[in-house]
Amino acid sequence: MKEMTDLLCRLIETPSVSGNEEKTAELLTGYLNAQPGVIAERMGNNVIARKDSFQETLPTVLLCSHHDTVKPAAGYTRNPFVAVLENDPQGRTCLYGLGSNDAGGAVVTMIRAFCELEKLPFNLLLVIAAGEETSDQAGIVKVLPGYPGISCAIVGEPTGLQAAVGEKGLLVLDGYTEGLSSHAARNDGVNALYAALDDIAVLRNFRFEKESEVMGPVHLQVTQISAGSQHNVIPDSCHYVVDIRTTDAYTNQGIVELLGKTVSGRLVPRDLSHKASLTPLDHPLRDAVRKAGAGTYISPTSSDWMRLPCPAIKLGPGDSHRSHTPDEHIYLSELQQGAAIYKNILRLLKF
Repeated sequence: MKEMTDLLCRLIETPSVSGNEEKTAELLTGYLNAQPGVIAERMGNNVIARKDSFQETLPTVLLCSHHDTVKPAAGYTRNPFVAVLENDPQGRTCLYGLGSNDAGGAVVTMIRAFCELEKLPFNLLLVIAAGEETSDQAGIVKVLPGYPGISCAIVGEPTGLQAAVGEKGLLVLDGYTEGLSSHAARNDGVNALYAALDDIAVLRNFRFEKESEVMGPVHLQVTQISAGSQHNVIPDSCHYVVDIRTTDAYTNQGIVELLGKTVSGRLVPRDLSHKASLTPLDHPLRDAVRKAGAGTYISPTSSDWMRLPCPAIKLGPGDSHRSHTPDEHIYLSELQQGAAIYKNILRLLKF
């Protein structure tokens, strides 16, 4: 327990905001290479580790989490880069610091399980990725082509130690409308902002006909809008952003085509690869989760799972509601439980 806590404290106190993970990549690579029987290396700021007993003829299970963080949220009452241990009113020991919950807790508990498990009927491949928070193409996407034979994966994120057996995808659209600029005192212009508001009203009231039996409805929100240069000029262009949490009922390209027919302006997808994910009902991961006594749910938040080409579950210590919030923290008891459940599921996993 002390070793996990100490490593997590070191990670907190080594800033690793997305795009600047060099020092935590160095820290983790050094730590893993100091463990008996472990071979670790870096690919950019991704850390990749395997056992020296790795056998090419065996199936491979991927354990993946991420060591980058978001920028500190406004409202911190503590230094986000100083690890602080405090007891809460219930006597539980909390570890405060940026990245403690998302996803430092998953990182250190996954590392502990990886290092301690031996003689499994499959290989373990550990990837602690960079750039997860920003969907960086230099993150896990860069690693995966080198390991085409992965059978399945456990994605380490704060899930309250429940196993997410489905995860909604993410589709971000940039909406554009065009008009004709003129003086605001005249009536001879075409207001692109009004056109955007009309399109936004259509999107706000749009209902997707198909609904996933497991994941429920597709969820759509317009989250940003920008137009105009000054108060007395009718804007000739407007840009807005649509955040869509997708399900297995539609492909991302299908959603783009469907919505594009309903608006007057243009909808341009930023990335079509952030798919919805669902663990097959008959997959051995489901059986191992059930035998381990872990609860299951469908996650509304995205992770590196959407970038994986294999079946997976998402599981880890901590609570998603604490992620990206001021005074982020994790309970030490969650770390202990997290390492235990990872080991239990992996011991129960049978292909």
